[in-house]
Amino acid sequence: MKSWKWRADHDRRVLLAWQKRFDIIMQIVRGLLYLHQDSKLQIIHRDLKASNILLDSDMNPKISDFGLARTFEGDDKVSETKRVIGTFGYMSPEYAVNGKFSAKSDVFSFGVLLLEIISGQKNRSFHHPDHHHSLSGHAWLLWNEGRAMELVDACLEDSIVESQVLRCIQVGLLCVQNFPKDRPKMSSVNFMLANEEAMLPHPKEPGFFTDTNSKANTPTRKEESDTVNVVTITMVGGR
Repeated sequence: MKSWKWRADHDRRVLLAWQKRFDIIMQIVRGLLYLHQDSKLQIIHRDLKASNILLDSDMNPKISDFGLARTFEGDDKVSETKRVIGTFGYMSPEYAVNGKFSAKSDVFSFGVLLLEIISGQKNRSFHHPDHHHSLSGHAWLLWNEGRAMELVDACLEDSIVESQVLRCIQVGLLCVQNFPKDRPKMSSVNFMLANEEAMLPHPKEPGFFTDTNSKANTPTRKEESDTVNVVTITMVGGR
């Protein structure tokens, strides 16, 4: 396997034009939908992030690393643990603070990942000179000010479909809502992204909006280095 990044390197980032990024987004959605709804047992990944998305030679994504995954069966919808394990910047508030996780925890992580794919930046190490919010907080500020397109990776300028990008940003913000009840299910995410006629609710303030350095966000495992502000995915090479 080899690592591939979209970063401040035009020759490499341009390989992932908007339509390819959108295709990757939709395939990740379908993968999560299978885990949450179509699998015999409901599977909660609990550590969805860019580095756990593998790309094959045709840039088709595969969700990987199920080391933290948990299965639900029957009427189980929410579980709780005293040992919170995950990756800073992707964990939902209810999991990071109270150890509670559900399918909506994966939805939160997906929302962060979606905003990263659109912007080409990492939520964990995002920095803005005018505020201390995370990438998702910055996206929400831009959305409320009618400037959401400023979030988009600059290298996508010639390939974007504005209505599609705005819909993705709005869905991403809906996924990172503070309370699980306010986040859509993955089936709804799939419908909203695939249907431009679908009416979308207005997103509220996202989780962890007030302080990106909150102690409540600190995980016990897998805190990633933020020495380079890039979104990393992994390509599976042939043997």
